[in-house]
Amino acid sequence: MSWTDAPPAAAGPIEKVLYEVKKTIVGQDVLLERLVVALLARGHILVEGVPGLAKTLAVKSLAEAIGGDFHRVQFTPDLVPADIVGTRVYHQPTGEFQVQLGPVFTNLLLADEINRAPAKVQSALLETMQERQVTIGRETHKLPNPFLVMATQNPIENEGVYPLPEAQVDRFMMKVLIGYPSPTEEFVVVERALAPAAVIQRIIDPETLVGLQQAADQVYVDPSLIEFAVQLANASRDPGRVGLTDLARYVTFGASPRASISLVLAGRALAYLRGREYVVPEDLSDLALDVLRHRMVLSYEALSDDVTADLILSKIIANMQFPEPAGRGR
Repeated sequence: MSWTDAPPAAAGPIEKVLYEVKKTIVGQDVLLERLVVALLARGHILVEGVPGLAKTLAVKSLAEAIGGDFHRVQFTPDLVPADIVGTRVYHQPTGEFQVQLGPVFTNLLLADEINRAPAKVQSALLETMQERQVTIGRETHKLPNPFLVMATQNPIENEGVYPLPEAQVDRFMMKVLIGYPSPTEEFVVVERALAPAAVIQRIIDPETLVGLQQAADQVYVDPSLIEFAVQLANASRDPGRVGLTDLARYVTFGASPRASISLVLAGRALAYLRGREYVVPEDLSDLALDVLRHRMVLSYEALSDDVTADLILSKIIANMQFPEPAGRGR
């Protein structure tokens, strides 16, 4: 899906948000689409790519277009959980402790290079993602709604990093891999860098976005598609279920049940983004790699044979029979 042209007059608010963001972002259509899907599905997203691919600019521009607050945290090895969630500070004039909320209290949070922070900081962030609240002292504070975390990882460095444990990375709805722009796109990037930065207009507000989330919740999902998502998750644990016994030696652990849930929720949001009131098999297949790749734990044999999670999942999907939903709505 491309968002490079002016939006049509009949475009919905979400399409207009994407067109507005494209004023500053060249290419990266998949990343932008997945960000909106995560917003509509109330999920979080992990992005992996080399530096300089406009990851920060993408989520910042999206925050401006939806009228939400945006905070960015550069993760470093000396961070402590209080730097993320907040802490109690002694207020001398009153002689009392006051709560100082951390940067996690925002609508869109960019956790830049999340694998550079130690485990206790990663755990503090992931807890807020799951619970959508923070407890400081004896007080519990709800996070703003909507709330989305986009965490980034730099894949080209191995020193001074703390890889996310498999059990924790599972809490991200999707993991998106982004690559270099094409020469044509890079020309436009350089050309825009020579001109004054575009001003992003607010298209909607957070309250409207919450309403859009509720509208996406009403998108119909046929039971056969739920069954397909469950079968796909099961096949990731045992490729022999779809006749790929030769791949079983490459898989140590497959996707958890969170994968089935996330795939259906994300597919429902994608169907809404594409202007439908029902989910079709293509909505699930288009998102399958992003939802499942980070939930696969591969064996050492897979690493030695240069077999990736994407390769295994692509073969599994190719060997599965897509359902023909009986209904297209209620």
